[in-house]
Amino acid sequence: MLKITNKKSLIALAALAIGGCNFQNALNFLDRPFQSEKSGPGYSGRLQMPNSVVVCRSKQCAAAKLSMSREYIYNSLLHLFDNNNHKTALICAANPGSHTCTENYVTMPITVGITPAYAYIDAVKITDVSVGSGTTKLGLVLNYNVTYNGQTPSCVPAKSLMYVKNVNNIILEDAGYNCKMTTLGQTTIKTLFAIDYIDLDYGFIGGYYSIGFSGPAYGGGSGYMLMRLPKDAYPLAPELQQPNSAGRSVSSLLNGTAPAPAVSDEKIEMNTNVQIFPLQKN
Repeated sequence: MLKITNKKSLIALAALAIGGCNFQNALNFLDRPFQSEKSGPGYSGRLQMPNSVVVCRSKQCAAAKLSMSREYIYNSLLHLFDNNNHKTALICAANPGSHTCTENYVTMPITVGITPAYAYIDAVKITDVSVGSGTTKLGLVLNYNVTYNGQTPSCVPAKSLMYVKNVNNIILEDAGYNCKMTTLGQTTIKTLFAIDYIDLDYGFIGGYYSIGFSGPAYGGGSGYMLMRLPKDAYPLAPELQQPNSAGRSVSSLLNGTAPAPAVSDEKIEMNTNVQIFPLQKN
C-alpha cells in the first residue's frame, strides 16, 4: 500500500514538473475563474503609475518634461475638455506602447449579489467643465456608460477632479458615484486614471486606470485605456466673411470708381416721434 502511494506521489510530481506554468494556470483558473491573465482586458492587478507623460502637438510627440511646463499641460487639458463640453468621449482598452485600442470597452470582473458578472464601460459624457481652486485643478462632471451582463443600470454623474501636480503626475479621479445595479441598495463606483499620453491634435488621452465597485455589486479591475474626445485642443477657426469694402483702395473710394455696396431689401423703420427743439442762445 505504501509503495502504491509513493508511486502516485511521484506521478503527481512528474506531472507538475512537465506542466509547469500550464498546471499553475489551471489551478489559478479553478481558484479564481473570473480573473483573467495580465494581458487581458479584465486584468485586476495593481495600478501602474507612469514614469513620464508624452504630449503630442503639431503632429509631433515628445516627453513633456523636455519642453513643457505644468501650466502649459493644464491649460491644454482645460482647452481640450472645454472644446468637448457636452460631448461624448469613447473609452477603450488599449496597448500602452502603441496607444491603439485592443477592445471597444474596458471591462472588469464583479459579483452582483451572488452572481459573477463582467462590468463594461465604453463611453463617458462630459456634462460640465470648471476651473478648480488654484491653477492646477480642473473640475469635471462625467457620466459613465456602465453596463453589466447586457443590463444598463441607472447611474448618477461622477464629480471628478483632474489634478496636474507636475509634468509627470496627472491624475483624474472622482469621489465615487452611485449606480442602481440591484434591487437592494446602491453600488458605489470609484475611478482613478493616471494619464501618461495626451494627443492635442486628435483628442486622445491615455493612461492606466483602476475602477472599483463597492456595495451589492463589488469587484473591480485595472489596466490601460484610451479616451477619444470628438474635438481637438485647439480653438475653432471660423470662416470670416469678407466685407463689401474689402479689397477697395482709398483712392477708389474717393473718386467714386469703387462699386457701390449692395442694397439690402431689409426695411428700416423711421422713428417719426422724435422732435427737434431749438437751442436757446444766451
